[in-house]
Amino acid sequence: MKKVLFLALVACTVLTGISSAQDNAAATSQAPAGAPANPITVSEKGLYNFIVGAAVKAAQKMPEENYSFKPTPEVRSFGQLVGHLAEEQYFFCALATGDTVAPKDFEKTKTSKADLIAALQGGVEYCNQQFAKMTDAKGAELTKFMGFPMARMTILSLNTAHDDEHYGNMVTYMRLKGLVPPTSEQQAAPATSK
Repeated sequence: MKKVLFLALVACTVLTGISSAQDNAAATSQAPAGAPANPITVSEKGLYNFIVGAAVKAAQKMPEENYSFKPTPEVRSFGQLVGHLAEEQYFFCALATGDTVAPKDFEKTKTSKADLIAALQGGVEYCNQQFAKMTDAKGAELTKFMGFPMARMTILSLNTAHDDEHYGNMVTYMRLKGLVPPTSEQQAAPATSK
């Protein structure tokens, strides 16, 4: 008898869960009031600005004397990372929207902290202008990336991933110099009792 009651209870729980999941799925399949017209574009732009914003803050926080720092001779200096990120904003965002811009070479032509930060901020501004032209429908259009067909929005996502990859490099450089990276600043140290 206990076994039958247990199985009945399990069956009721499962059926209630299925019913609740169906109700939730039906409720979430409709766009909530005030949802953006292009939710995929808005989401990608938000993630992009979070990641690239952290990279800009890292560039601002690193002292200029550390812009030539390389953890090993084979890798880019911190300043070269900033220049590389700046020029790639133009590359990826122009490709994603079909815009034409002259290739940038900030990594090799700019060396001062002020010039590199200005170049990065200019690249971010350019990408945000391209995001303003993007829609979910346009983002679904195919274009070519390195010879492969790729959705325009995927190219913007690649830029975000590329920015995140190099922000990770910047974090390592900052930690090696004893600096707390921007995305770790808000985390308060645990309280210690004496």
